[in-house]
Amino acid sequence: MQTCPLCDCVAVTAFFKDRLRPYYHCSQCTLIFADPSFQLSAEQEKKVYQQHQNNPLDQGYRHFLNRLAAPLMAKLPAPPLYGLDFGSGPGPTLSVMLSEMGYNMTIYDPYFAYEPSVLRQEYDFVTCTEAIEHFNTPAKEWGQLVNLVKAGGWLGIMTKLAPNTDDFAHWYYKNDPTHVSFFSRETFRYLARRDGLEVEFVGNDVILLRKTQ
Repeated sequence: MQTCPLCDCVAVTAFFKDRLRPYYHCSQCTLIFADPSFQLSAEQEKKVYQQHQNNPLDQGYRHFLNRLAAPLMAKLPAPPLYGLDFGSGPGPTLSVMLSEMGYNMTIYDPYFAYEPSVLRQEYDFVTCTEAIEHFNTPAKEWGQLVNLVKAGGWLGIMTKLAPNTDDFAHWYYKNDPTHVSFFSRETFRYLARRDGLEVEFVGNDVILLRKTQ
């Protein structure tokens, strides 16, 4: 029997199956997640990530990341503030952009910037762009994200929001084998209620959460 890897609920049902793997749906937090038995090894995951061509000189990539950076900076007080980019990947770029705006940035990535000491601090804001869908143990990583933010601080996330069953069947986002956890608006609202956060959706893939406690 499957248990939800985000909220530990046992009320989980089969949701969809394609040629790659089965997917399940949690009735409590509404997370959709891939069958854990089909997860890639750490070595296989890293090889996929190393194929990403992201770098701070790519103006198109900067424009993409600005969809999170701009609304987040509109919420933040003026620099100097301290921020962490969680899941910065092989070519950290958002941290560079925010540093250019006067923020003091730190990066963390389990494969490319592994420094556990940065997870033992609190920050005025934390960003997580195109990474949350990769979380194999989302309860653990989500807990880390929330604990990294100071009271009154902001958590900025970029991820494609999960569609309903009919659209999920044709959704390109699920076809990446490293994408295993799919959050919907309802998932973020559940987490906000549970964890003392205020949530705001910006478009279809940017989520801003303020830690109120």
